Amino acid sequence: MDKFVITGGKRLAGDFFPSGSKNEALPAISAALLTDQEVILDNIPHIRDVEVMVQLVERLGAEVRWIEHNRLSIKAAQLEGVQLDPDLCQRARASILFAGPMLARAKEVLLPPPGGDVIGRRRLDTHILGLQALGARFDYDNTLRFQAPQLSGADIFLDEASVTATENIIMAAVLARGTTVIRNAACEPHVQGLCRMLTQMGARIEGIGSNTLIIDGVKGLWGGHHTIGPDYLEIGSMIGLASITNSDVTLCRVRPDELRMILMVFEKLGISAEIGEDRIRIAPNQPLEIRSDFLNEIPKIDDAPWPAFPTDLMSIAITVATQAKGAVLFFEKMFDGRMFFTDHLIAMGARIILCDPHRIVVVGPSQLVGARVESPDVRAGMALLIAALCARGDTTIFNIRQIDRGYERIDQKLNALGADIKRLPVNS
Repeated sequence: MDKFVITGGKRLAGDFFPSGSKNEALPAISAALLTDQEVILDNIPHIRDVEVMVQLVERLGAEVRWIEHNRLSIKAAQLEGVQLDPDLCQRARASILFAGPMLARAKEVLLPPPGGDVIGRRRLDTHILGLQALGARFDYDNTLRFQAPQLSGADIFLDEASVTATENIIMAAVLARGTTVIRNAACEPHVQGLCRMLTQMGARIEGIGSNTLIIDGVKGLWGGHHTIGPDYLEIGSMIGLASITNSDVTLCRVRPDELRMILMVFEKLGISAEIGEDRIRIAPNQPLEIRSDFLNEIPKIDDAPWPAFPTDLMSIAITVATQAKGAVLFFEKMFDGRMFFTDHLIAMGARIILCDPHRIVVVGPSQLVGARVESPDVRAGMALLIAALCARGDTTIFNIRQIDRGYERIDQKLNALGADIKRLPVNS
């Protein structure tokens, strides 16, 4: 078990290349089980959650090999059993993404309840209802069990625009008999990436990028070669980091069209970006002044499904707000435990009022000072790392395996730009 020891106050400079999207890589790995032919995935981030998903695929009988550091080959010529490893499932929320492809390919799956971040209740109902609509039988006795001798297309309206439920239903529907219509579907960039991967493998999907997907089932899929898109959540994290450390950082190989709402929210916090065709520069000396709403009212920043501001960047935006002049209300609508990490920011000197589990008010700027903190989840861990980099003095972050779950070699990447982050054993 390791920890980070960060010396704050360093200005960063240079080009930053984001890793592949974690949230696209995880369903892409599970989707490789839909065919008995080889699937090659490029730009796969080498992170903890990917490692867990790879181990789960291997335990199911697939041949997996890393061709290069970020290129993965998966060939599931035949599957060995339908029971997923409970210890591995407990380590990754994304293990739920095996429900759809295993049901389509093996007609049955036994899936222990998934683990992952503790950020409040995370429903599985949308997955269950969607797969049942396709003809699956479901029961639960400490294990989720789905069975379906034959999946059939259906017209499905999701009770929430859940990303992973949408992905599970897509992966089941591509091999179902007939046509499936998914309404109120999630349409985040990583959902679009999964759809593009599947169509390249022979699936028939219309409406990619919209909240209505039409899928004509096919008898089988062939292998394929898919490149994972850049992680817009890592890019958003770096925009926040560069701005409050007064750094000069250019984010390379990005897709600016995927960042419009993210950039709009950061503009509310006084951050301006220089946008190119495939790069974004965050220059030093950002204004960092919260932009009031009409009639000088305190602005509100909230999250919602795509294309609204993503919940996974709320922790980052809150940390940025501690360094911006003015007051802002944050309203976290999706998870009732995400805001509790702000206790650590308060311990570092931030002025934050926790109104209830979903709402906080941040008043800035505050001088942050180093402290001993612990990462409760992937995004809060990154937010605390950002806070540490702009704080006065040294900060120690424990439980950094949470950060490693979602950010590839983040300490090495940031040190290359001038940060001072040491990865040390906990007992040192």
